Amino acid sequence: MIKRYSRKKLTDIWEEKNKYRIWLNIELAAAEGMEKIKAIPKGVAKAVKSKAKINVKRIHKIEDKVKHDVIAFLTSITEQVNSKGKFLHQGMTSSDVLDTCFNIQLVQSGKILLNDIDEILKVLKKQASKHKFTICIGRSHGMHAEPITFGLKLASFYEEFKRNRKRLVQAITEISTCAISGAVGTYANVDPRIEKYVAKKFKLKIEPISSQIIPRDRHAYFFSILGIIAGSVERIAIEIRHLQKNEVQEVQEFFSKNQKGSSAMPHKTNPILSENLTGLSRLVRSYVIPALENISLWHERDISHSSVERNIGPDSTITLDFALFRLKNILKNLNVYPKNMLNNLNLSKGLIFSQGLMLELTKNGFSKELSYKLLQKHSTNARNKNISLLDSLKSDKKIYRYFDNKKLAKIFDFKYYTRNIGLIFNRVFK
Repeated sequence: MIKRYSRKKLTDIWEEKNKYRIWLNIELAAAEGMEKIKAIPKGVAKAVKSKAKINVKRIHKIEDKVKHDVIAFLTSITEQVNSKGKFLHQGMTSSDVLDTCFNIQLVQSGKILLNDIDEILKVLKKQASKHKFTICIGRSHGMHAEPITFGLKLASFYEEFKRNRKRLVQAITEISTCAISGAVGTYANVDPRIEKYVAKKFKLKIEPISSQIIPRDRHAYFFSILGIIAGSVERIAIEIRHLQKNEVQEVQEFFSKNQKGSSAMPHKTNPILSENLTGLSRLVRSYVIPALENISLWHERDISHSSVERNIGPDSTITLDFALFRLKNILKNLNVYPKNMLNNLNLSKGLIFSQGLMLELTKNGFSKELSYKLLQKHSTNARNKNISLLDSLKSDKKIYRYFDNKKLAKIFDFKYYTRNIGLIFNRVFK
C-alpha cells in the first residue's frame, strides 16, 4: 500500500525484513525440535541464532540467480554459519515456512484490527449514549419515514461492529494454524513431532491435514471477514455523507481552521474523509474474490495463489487498519446538529405521523384498508397544497370527529416514538 493510506504498526508486519525474520524463527524452532528428537546434531539452532543476520540485499542477489526466494534465504543464512548450517530445513518444503509465516503475519495483523474495532466501539458507545434521545427523522428509500433518535442510528452501528469483532476473532482462530509436513504433506522426511513443537512455539494449532500447503479455504474466510468489516465501515461513511448534504446538514465531519474544501470554491466543506472510506472499503472488498479463487489449486499444490497473497495479505490488512483508524476519528470529532434534525422532522408538516392517525381510525371501527386509503388521500392533499396533514384532516369532518386533542397530542408526541429506546439500548449495551 502507498504511505498515504498506511500506518506503521501494520506496515512493519509486512516489511520484507520482518518476513525473513519470521522465516528464520520458524527454521530455528524446527531445528530445535529436530535436535530434541536427535534428527540433527545438537547445537545447530544455537549456532544459527548466534551468527545469522538478515541481509535483504544479499537474499535478493542470490534469488536473481536461483529464482527461488526460500532457497536464496537459506543460502544467505547458511553462508554466515559454520558447517552446522547445512542441517537447517531438514526434510522440510518451502511451503512449511511460507504458509506458517503468512498465517503468523495474518494473525498479527488481525490482532491490530481487533484493537481498531475496540476503539470504534468505545467511540460509538459514548456518542450513542450522548445522543440517545436526540430526535431525528428515520428514512426509508431516502424518504422521511417516522421519528427515531440519532443515538439509535449509532447503536445500530455499534451492534454491527460487535458482530464484526466476533467474526474477526473467529477468522483469526481459523487462520492460526501451522504446517511443517514436508513435500505433499505426508511427513515422509520430517517427523510430525517437529510440527507440534513449532506450533507450540508460535501459539498456533497444527493443521490437521495439509497437502503441501495449508488449505486456502481458511484464508478465504479471513479475507471475506475483512470484506464484511469494510462494508460496515462504508455503511457509516455513506450515512455521514448523506446527512452532511447542505439540504440535510444534520451532521458534519470536523473541518479544521485552515482546511480547504475546494481549489475553486472557497465555501466548500466536503465530507472527504467519509468519501475516502467508501473508496478504501471498495478496495478491501475487491480482495475477497481472488482469495476465494485461491481455494481451487491443482492437486497437492500449485503457486497460482502465491502472487495473489503477496498482494492481498499486506494490502487488505493495511488498508482496513487505516480505514478503521480514520473512521474512529471521524466519529469522535463528528459535529452533530440537533436543531437541524428537528427542523428536518418538521419539513413534512406532520405527514410522518400518518401511521399513528391510521391506527387510531382502526380503533374506531374503520378497516385497515379504508384507514390507509383515507390517510393516503389526505397525505397527498397536504403535500399538494403545502399544508399540514392535520389541517387537511380538519377539513374532513367525517374523519376528524374521531380525533380529540388528547389523542392528537399523543400521536404527535415524539416521546411516543422513543418510548422503547431504553429497551433497545439495554439489549445493545448490556
